[in-house]
Amino acid sequence: MTLHRLEPVRQNLHGHWSKDLAPVLTIDPGDAVDFVTLDAAWSVNMPAAPGPPVVQFEPWDPELDGGHALTGPVYVRGAQPGMMLGIAVEEIVTADWGWNSGGGDWLKEDGQPLGDLGEMHWNLWQLDMARLVARNQSGVHVPMRPFPGVMGMPSAKPGIHSTRPPRVNGGNIDCKELVVGSTLYLPVAVEGGLFSTGDGHACQGDGEVSSTAIECGMERALLRFTLHENSPINTPWAETPAGTMTLGYHRDLQQAANAALGAMVTLMASRLAVSRNEALALASLTVDLRVTQIVNYVRGVHALLPPGTFW
Repeated sequence: MTLHRLEPVRQNLHGHWSKDLAPVLTIDPGDAVDFVTLDAAWSVNMPAAPGPPVVQFEPWDPELDGGHALTGPVYVRGAQPGMMLGIAVEEIVTADWGWNSGGGDWLKEDGQPLGDLGEMHWNLWQLDMARLVARNQSGVHVPMRPFPGVMGMPSAKPGIHSTRPPRVNGGNIDCKELVVGSTLYLPVAVEGGLFSTGDGHACQGDGEVSSTAIECGMERALLRFTLHENSPINTPWAETPAGTMTLGYHRDLQQAANAALGAMVTLMASRLAVSRNEALALASLTVDLRVTQIVNYVRGVHALLPPGTFW
């Protein structure tokens, strides 16, 4: 088992998904990679004042780099379509600053904006990893619970694809439960997997309702990789400190919930050796459906089964 490191230099960065991206690192199952990432907006330095992020990294291609700044891709030897890639989150160290925003006509409700029309509000956050506390320019403090917003691999579809919507192979998952101590399982679609990560989040609520978390770079995202041929389900799922989690995605929130719940019922039926009907009855008593995010065109819902529920 080897520890590798990837820095956010030009050859290691991309802002789109494609099965044709050349891997920048090849590893064996069981290896760990220490990813260093920029924030989602390709920032290099902390701005002098709160405001909209400006791309600072150079050179930057507006066509190929228009999405999140992702570090990778990583080729995992032996990874083949049909397998599941396990990604264990072992350590996260954020940069010492981040940003987020809210307002405008974002998320209209019955034709009315949730925020005020006009200028957006921008927060500039100081991040204290020692105390796990973030503080903005108004003196507001929030607890930090950092995680990578994007962990994923390309699909087998040809062409260039946006980093914004989450997909079955992962991507912009934006799930606040994928903190240190979690292992995410994603279906492999192409040989080697071609895994990338980025979009560090220092803090986020379920839903990510303004479209931003505290967006930050990650000085260290230490991830360990394993391969699995006999996963009980073939859609994204995770073991997290909060419990076992299945993830569903769809443009319709109800359909996303159905996908997450269907995967959880399958998983529970397999683990408990019961029928799907019995698993569904038990899920109604024990499983929480939570809105992962509603802001990335494709909505996300995660079904969460707390640890120690059955004995």
